[in-house]
Amino acid sequence: MIGAGIAGLSVAYELAAEGKTVIVIDADTPGGGETGRTTAHLMTAFDDRYAEVERHLGAEAARMAAMSHAAAVDRIEAICRDEAIDCGFERVDGYLFAPTPRDADLLAKELEAAHRAGLRDVDRVDSVPTGKMDLGPALRFRRQGQLHPLRYLGGLIDAILRRGGQVYGHTRALEVEDGTPVSVRTAGGHRIQAGTAIVATNTPFNDRFAIHTKQAAYRTFVVGMRVPRGSVPNYQFWDTPDPYHYVRIAGDVDAGHQLLISGGEDHKVGQADDASQRFERLVAWTRERFPTIDEPLFAWSGQVMEPVDGVAFIGRNPGETNVYVVTGDSGNGMTHGAIAGMLIRDLVTERSNAWADIYDPSRKSLSAFLEYARENANVALQYADWLGGGAGMALDAIPIGTGAVVKAGGRHIAAFHDAAGTLNTFDATCPHLKCLVQWNSLEKSFDCPCHGSRFGCDGKVLHGPANVDLPVVAVAEDRSRQ
Repeated sequence: MIGAGIAGLSVAYELAAEGKTVIVIDADTPGGGETGRTTAHLMTAFDDRYAEVERHLGAEAARMAAMSHAAAVDRIEAICRDEAIDCGFERVDGYLFAPTPRDADLLAKELEAAHRAGLRDVDRVDSVPTGKMDLGPALRFRRQGQLHPLRYLGGLIDAILRRGGQVYGHTRALEVEDGTPVSVRTAGGHRIQAGTAIVATNTPFNDRFAIHTKQAAYRTFVVGMRVPRGSVPNYQFWDTPDPYHYVRIAGDVDAGHQLLISGGEDHKVGQADDASQRFERLVAWTRERFPTIDEPLFAWSGQVMEPVDGVAFIGRNPGETNVYVVTGDSGNGMTHGAIAGMLIRDLVTERSNAWADIYDPSRKSLSAFLEYARENANVALQYADWLGGGAGMALDAIPIGTGAVVKAGGRHIAAFHDAAGTLNTFDATCPHLKCLVQWNSLEKSFDCPCHGSRFGCDGKVLHGPANVDLPVVAVAEDRSRQ
């Protein structure tokens, strides 16, 4: 198992419960990737909408999506109970609301599609109170779920270890070779052999094209704000525009206040560097609708993978036999992680699973061709930076504590000016498919605008599909400020 987030640990748990010997490795620590940044909505209220899944993949696919999401929330609840995981799991209703009359038609279509998909308890309500205002008409999705994600992961790890499994952090996989057995090569020079390898690293690093042309990476932004205890109904809230927003109550701050977390304002990875404005918009949006107090207590960003047809990729890696992938979470990573646990368990143990076709990473959707073409045209556009990217700044103009992509010595350089006054310089070409990285001032990282790879200001890889660091390069002259 490669990846110790919600997907990797869910699959490892299910296989260990079947008596399988499991080894989990992670380049960081368990939960140190995107699961540690989730807002932990457990949902049947599918982010990409049942009407859209029906349009791209058909009515049966929408029904399987609904069935699998409902089963995933039930499964997490059962695991919390059976393994006595103290993570605050609870059931709450969720509301998809339309902020403008123009969106009312969307609600009507989604209600009909949800009913066709088998979610007969979804209903329309005329108003949704937030403690400050009425959100207007909405669809109510009953019995959604929420929990503390890292406490849940801790419980999964304990359960895996009790069943003889092994979990290792700070062990980066560099290569996965299909076969009998499969072989995983690590950065430490070791090889792990197994009957099956599951790549659950948010986005796969083990192929170059098969999945990455069918999904896009987005940054999403979250703030945590105080609200008076009991002032906001304990619901989940999601709106319909693009960029969209999502809200829930996430526990206590102190005796008189609770934490409300609000997210949204997404943009494609590496294609904007305006996080402060996005946080400002998110705070303003939240204050307008909820009885918040003071400035945000917390603010962070995370990364989600958006498949072109709206459905995750869970199953055998295209063209391989014993290598599986989990990706395309589309903002529903916690729920998809539980789906992956059940589905890959069944695939590995050769059981029938009705969801296998809808999540098949090799699937093709003719109706999603326009989205596919648009997405790959956007990727192609990013390569235009080779013609002029970085030309507008000199190395010695980079302020201390920041980074930039510049041209120096006839090449593109990703440079970070550290607190000691030293310029740390790297090749600005993403090792995955040679796109030019861009500076992310919020995360102090270099992000690839093509397929979402990210690298720290020290050049170390943070997020795939790249799985090696940016190469260090020397500049002809030390032009750092002292």
